[in-house]
Amino acid sequence: MSRFMVPDTIARQPWQVLIPLSALVALGAAVLYSAAGGSFTPYSASHIYRFIFFLGMAIVLSRLPREFYRWAAYPAYGGVVLLLVFVELLGAVGGGSQRWLDLGFMTLQPSELMKPAIILVLARFYETLPAAMTASWRGLVPAAMLIGLPAGLVILQPDLGTALAICFGGVVIMFLAGLPLYWFVGAGLGGAIVAPIAFFTLLHDYQRNRVLTFLDPESDPLGTGYHITQSKIAIGSGGLFGKGFGNGSQSHLEYLPESHTDFVFATMAEEWGMVGGLFVLCVFAIVLTWGLRVARASPDRFSSLLAAGMNATIFFYVAINLMMVMGLAPVVGIPLPFMSHGGSSMMTNMICIGTLMAIDRWRARPSRLG
Repeated sequence: MSRFMVPDTIARQPWQVLIPLSALVALGAAVLYSAAGGSFTPYSASHIYRFIFFLGMAIVLSRLPREFYRWAAYPAYGGVVLLLVFVELLGAVGGGSQRWLDLGFMTLQPSELMKPAIILVLARFYETLPAAMTASWRGLVPAAMLIGLPAGLVILQPDLGTALAICFGGVVIMFLAGLPLYWFVGAGLGGAIVAPIAFFTLLHDYQRNRVLTFLDPESDPLGTGYHITQSKIAIGSGGLFGKGFGNGSQSHLEYLPESHTDFVFATMAEEWGMVGGLFVLCVFAIVLTWGLRVARASPDRFSSLLAAGMNATIFFYVAINLMMVMGLAPVVGIPLPFMSHGGSSMMTNMICIGTLMAIDRWRARPSRLG
């Protein structure tokens, strides 16, 4: 009789994750409503519409067979690289960066699509690579080239934060694929040597200022340190229970820059306090723990690497944004998943969620097609 009450397609969805995630999006919509001065436009309404649309997209992704993901890996990667080239040639400029393509009906940031695309292509690459070759140059050089090409194009935009996210996801896959640990240790030591040289020669002035501000934000509280200083004031002033919904002075009086995007957590913490912050952390813990379980229970190497990489991508967003708004990392323009206003970020994270849902289904209902 239960089959007449709840359709099987609905019953099989991971509601233990989707319900907390929907609650987080609702909180994000409330924060964006407050940040807009008590208006659903232009942030809150579009935030909800995007989540509903991309949730539908995630459900569609969850129904696709494993063979489709395998087949789509290299075409998807190549397509996004082509979009990144188009950004260099035709991209719209905003805030001093050239990162977007104006499609008429929406503005697309292709670099966001590369975050799941690099995970997909590397999972496919290491699945087809014989295990004996993983620890040889054949396991390193092609993967490094797959990561380096899009990361280089993104750095040219310039967008260091997204380039680091692409590299992070790629390195996670390389590590989990079984590349020797001493390669990563050597790369870390090499990076420590190259970093000071790159700081003075490769970074733009504003990027160097972000690093210096991170080290000493109080040295210029009204200039380069303004973002971090105001963010910490907003978070600290919220106390345990916050100032109350719609009563955040930092965002309403426009002391807090980017209160609806990169610093949305600070906006939330001022009005909802530590209780609101703990709720946000708990929801992310639920999502990430579920992603780890999916990766560990995956039926094959491709699925396991794909799930772990998608989960790591969400983790990178969360960890860097929260560290950034609390002054524990330089400001690099990474939005907070499911709370910050922005269609490209929501799309990327819902692609990750949809892929994890698909892998979870492959495990629960194994078949020839996945």
